Amino acid sequence: MTETALPEVLIDKFDRRIDYIRLSVTDRCDFRCVYCMTEDMTFLPRAQILSLEELYRVGKAFTELGVRKIRLTGGEPMVRTDVMSLIEKLGKLPGLEELLLTTNGAQLDKYAAPLRNAGVNRINISIDSLDAERFKRISRVGKLEKVLQGIDAAIAQGFERIRLNSVIMRGYNEDEVLGLTDYALERGIDIAFIEEMPLGEASDHDRVDTTCSNAWVREEIEKKYQLVNSTSKTAGPSRYAQVVDSKSRIGFISPVTHNFCADCNRVRITVEGRLLLCLGNEHSIDLRAILRDANQTDDDLKRAIVASMDIKPERHYFYDKDHAQPVRLMNMTGG
Repeated sequence: MTETALPEVLIDKFDRRIDYIRLSVTDRCDFRCVYCMTEDMTFLPRAQILSLEELYRVGKAFTELGVRKIRLTGGEPMVRTDVMSLIEKLGKLPGLEELLLTTNGAQLDKYAAPLRNAGVNRINISIDSLDAERFKRISRVGKLEKVLQGIDAAIAQGFERIRLNSVIMRGYNEDEVLGLTDYALERGIDIAFIEEMPLGEASDHDRVDTTCSNAWVREEIEKKYQLVNSTSKTAGPSRYAQVVDSKSRIGFISPVTHNFCADCNRVRITVEGRLLLCLGNEHSIDLRAILRDANQTDDDLKRAIVASMDIKPERHYFYDKDHAQPVRLMNMTGG
């Protein structure tokens, strides 16, 4: 019996083309941000996480199925031992148009140049406060100075785009919307404001009380800056506005107040090899079992990926009591 030929592109049952993956390389992080993980985290045993070679096989399989963008996430990707060897190999994959990274920035003073040389096009850097004490409160252990040094190092390397990511939380940093915007614009880089993701149970606050809508955030920015909605789109869910008389853009990622699922083009692979078809649902398949089965080939891996498109859901239902809510924390999901 002849095997069905593998497709050149991934299309789900809602006719959405999947050309972007977020590949988590670790669940560990050198920060403990309050919206991402609990203070006393238990991380996965080494045997349960994908090896660097297995991660590369996943990236290669997806690019051979038409994926053009890979974003490396965590946890914090740069704490993974020898992660640069993986990044260098991914950067050489035929057909890959963009290799992206989301990071907390704390190690960019050391890694910005190697990342650029390895083919990373764009970097997103998380920063939620410009006040050192407040930054430490939100990250629990992070040092603002290290992140600022990392941002400067990334700017010096001339990445195609650098974007800051800021989660605005009532009672934590809602008075810094303009300060963070000023900081980005002064450096000619982008910034995106992200509504707090309702993933897992935060250990020190109720997300319903702290979530700030991006409509409110935009109103704060427009007290000082003129914004014009941009037609430019990236691979992700950001909706951008151009700042008049500036090359910087302001992005808004609004999973709570604005459902952006209709044009979803992405899936996530968690570090234990779970192919997660939706951020806000538990639909998934186990790629690790295939990767570690000596009788399964890379074509078998690709067939499992193709078959998974049939279980990618139409949308998420954050805060909808009629639908089950995800219990995994963001560091387990991959940013």
